[in-house]
Amino acid sequence: MKAVNSTGRSKDNFTKKSMDNATQRTQSVLQDGYDLPVYGLDTGWFLYIHVPALCCIFVSLFCASAVLIASFRSQSRSFFSWMRSERFVVYLSMCDVLFNVTHSMDHLQMVITKDHVYPVELCEFYSFFLEVFSSAQFLMTNVAAFNAFGLIFLKKQFELGKYDWKLLLFTFGVPFVLSICALNLGYYGPTGSYCYFDAVKGAVANIFFTTVPMTTVLVANVVLYVLTWWKIHTESKRIKTMLGNEAQTVRASHKAAKLMSLFVAAFFVQWWALGIAIVWYKFAVVPKEFHTITVIFANIGGVVNGFVYIIIQRRKAHHGNKSSKNSGYSLQGSENSHKNKG
Repeated sequence: MKAVNSTGRSKDNFTKKSMDNATQRTQSVLQDGYDLPVYGLDTGWFLYIHVPALCCIFVSLFCASAVLIASFRSQSRSFFSWMRSERFVVYLSMCDVLFNVTHSMDHLQMVITKDHVYPVELCEFYSFFLEVFSSAQFLMTNVAAFNAFGLIFLKKQFELGKYDWKLLLFTFGVPFVLSICALNLGYYGPTGSYCYFDAVKGAVANIFFTTVPMTTVLVANVVLYVLTWWKIHTESKRIKTMLGNEAQTVRASHKAAKLMSLFVAAFFVQWWALGIAIVWYKFAVVPKEFHTITVIFANIGGVVNGFVYIIIQRRKAHHGNKSSKNSGYSLQGSENSHKNKG
C-alpha cells in the first residue's frame, strides 16, 4: 500500500515538475514580440495583409499631400484666419502624411525581409510616431465632435487659443508625452503584422494606451454625433417660425456644426473596423479576412479626409455664391460668428 502511495506521489511530483518546466519554457521563450511568428507567413496570408496595406497607404499619402497643397494654394489669407473646418483638414492631413510615411516603412521592410522589423530600436521608432499621429487624429476628431455639439447646444464654439495652441497642445502634446512614457518603459515592438505595442511586453499597456482611449473616443463621438444631428433635425422644424436674424443665426450654427460633423463621420469610416477588431480580439481570434479589412480601412485616412476637404470647398463655394446674391451670409461668417476670443 505504501509502495502504491509512494508511486502516486512520485507521479504527482513528476507531473507538477513537468508543468512547471513547461511554464518556465513558455515564459522564457515569449520574452517579447520577436519570439512570436510573423503573422500570415505560416498560412500564406502574409501578402494579403501587407500588399493591401501598402496600396492604401500610398493612395492615402497621395490624397493627403494633394489636400495640403490645394489648401494652401487656394488661400490668400494667413492660416489662422481660415475657417476652423479648413484648419482641421490641414491638421488631419498632416497627421495622415506623417502616419503614412512612417507606416509604409515598417510594412515595406517586412515585405522585403519576410520577418519582423530589426533592429528593435527601429521598430520602436516607427511605433512611437504611429502612436503619436494616430492618437492625434483620434483627439482631433473628438474636439470636432465637441465643437459641433457646442455650436448646437451651447450656441458657441470652444476656445482653441491663439494660433490654436490649446488644440495643438491637447491633440499632439498628450500623445507625445504618453508615447515617451511607453517608449521608456519598453512597451513598443513588433505586433506580428507591424510595429506598435509589443505583442508580449506591451500587451497590457496596449489596453490602456489604445483599447480604452479609442473605445472611449469612439463612443463619445457616436453620442455627440447623434445628439448634434437630433438637435439640428428638431431645430430645423422651428426655423420656419423664427424671424430675421434669429433664423439666420440658427442656420449659421447648423451649417458650421454640419461641417465639423464631417470629421466625425470620416473618423467612423476609417476606424470602425479596428474598433470591432480590438473588442473581438479580447474574446476570440479575429479571422484573417477581417484582419485584412481592418488594415485596409485603417490606412485610408488621407482618402476620407480628402472627401471632407472637397465637401467643405463645395459648400463654401455654394454659400459664397448664395450670399453674394442676397443675404450677405457666408460660410466663413457662420464659423467666425462664434469665433473664440483666444
